[in-house]
Amino acid sequence: MDIWNSYLSEADRATLARGRFGRRMGFGQRPAVVVIDAQKYMVGEAGNDASWPSSCGDAGRQAVQAIARIVQAAQANGVPCFFTLFELAPDGSDIGGYGRKRDLLDSPHWCLAGSRGAELVDELSPAPGDVVFVKKKPSGFHGTPLLGYLVDRGIDTVIVVGGATSNCIRATVFDSASYNYRTIVPAEAVFDRIAVSHAISLFDMDRQFADVVAADEVVDYLRQCPAAAASNQTHT
Repeated sequence: MDIWNSYLSEADRATLARGRFGRRMGFGQRPAVVVIDAQKYMVGEAGNDASWPSSCGDAGRQAVQAIARIVQAAQANGVPCFFTLFELAPDGSDIGGYGRKRDLLDSPHWCLAGSRGAELVDELSPAPGDVVFVKKKPSGFHGTPLLGYLVDRGIDTVIVVGGATSNCIRATVFDSASYNYRTIVPAEAVFDRIAVSHAISLFDMDRQFADVVAADEVVDYLRQCPAAAASNQTHT
């Protein structure tokens, strides 16, 4: 599962061993799932990715299947899910610094508010008690109510899924770690447009900020989490 191994030299591995990087933090008792930008513009459509300028292609579509499994396990066991949507005004008035690095794209297949591309993928459906909100920056924490919701629900473990690994996932994971949450990244449930960016971002997160684990391990944890029922009863 450690897809970054092929990029590491023996000297790199010695550095990691000497610094004792990559310890396991493990799961806590009160999890939440944070779904980052699992939107149609991010995954495009099979056979027509050329029409979706930000599509992550097959990597995104495959990850959506793993994301759906994790979300469904969470919802079935009373674990709260928070869904972020990245949207920009069609006139670009809220694009900010992002506009210095990329053009505003006039396309219904991009992330413009009200467009098809900005919609949540069809495979995911927020359940009663879940929260959906718009973000304008990479991190799911920046300028959003996410931290307040996590504090209110007594969350100690943040499971981050979605895309893209090297952008919004990475930013969200770093912020989650900065707030001292146990942060978990299911490897098959995050995705990117560029394979090397995906691999190295997973490595960087696993090295010091999160546990990168198999999606099956996360599903098993959510199904057995002892605090799930209590969380569901408190916030319905």
